[in-house]
Amino acid sequence: MKTGALLLAMMMAVMICFPVLGERKQSKEAESETGRFDFDTRTVLLNSGYRMPILGLGTYALEYDTCVASVKALLANGGRLIDTAYMYGNEEAVGEGVRQAMKEYGIPREDIFIITKIYPSQFSDPEAAIELALEKLNIGYIDMMLLHHPGTNDVKAYQAMEKYVESGEIRSLGLSNWYVEELESFLPQVSITPALVQNEIHPYYQEQEVVPFIQKRGIVVQCWYPLGGRGFTAELLADKTITAIAGTHGVSPVQVILRWDLQRGIVVIPGSGNPDHIRENLDLFSFTLTDEEMAEINALDRGEKHDWY
Repeated sequence: MKTGALLLAMMMAVMICFPVLGERKQSKEAESETGRFDFDTRTVLLNSGYRMPILGLGTYALEYDTCVASVKALLANGGRLIDTAYMYGNEEAVGEGVRQAMKEYGIPREDIFIITKIYPSQFSDPEAAIELALEKLNIGYIDMMLLHHPGTNDVKAYQAMEKYVESGEIRSLGLSNWYVEELESFLPQVSITPALVQNEIHPYYQEQEVVPFIQKRGIVVQCWYPLGGRGFTAELLADKTITAIAGTHGVSPVQVILRWDLQRGIVVIPGSGNPDHIRENLDLFSFTLTDEEMAEINALDRGEKHDWY
């Protein structure tokens, strides 16, 4: 069997029956669903009215060819959420991977959810930053755009993104690396409540107070560095508590950590350039952590942040 046909067969074998992500839901019933994870469809309804997958791929540090291949591997194996950013330097590669996958695997654009971010160095001219992202991705519209972290003119930049929501070129808005104090100052200054806040979260840095603060406001939480980040992953994956739980369920420590996030209501976007790891990262629904196991992992919190954001 040729490579293209083999990939298509693999995709069909693992395809998840997602609701249409590009279909906006607006109703009183939708209000009660907002922010709740649906483990059957593997999506969450955002406060913007759009559905977003609850697990996907982070593309930080992936160079062009690897990024294209990784995006295609995710999409071929049923994943539908991809995270990129201006500062990653790979928006063009993400767009290329998406376009190739749409053509080769027959995946509709509206079934794919793309997140990108603009950086504080771009906040002084946010319209130019947004247009640049649209041009580099070249996929018609952006499902969600985030401010990468707080900075001068961040409110101005967000208000510019709000105008692009009105035009339909961006569908949902969010923030990255915003915490309680930053959110309390920022939210009253904008018209559209963020649909997502993306922060560093892993078993050694759990944000046990920040996460519920965000979720209670109808905002979904997503984690970067779910496996601890570069230079810290090996220690985390060798943690005796995590390896013992993994052994009990016959899964990997990576799968235990990602499942722990999902059961906290946190969207996961582990980064990888390895197709086998990408498939493993998507395979989180054959087991459930018990309340006791969740508590054991919760007890690992050290308040140990691994990046400066």
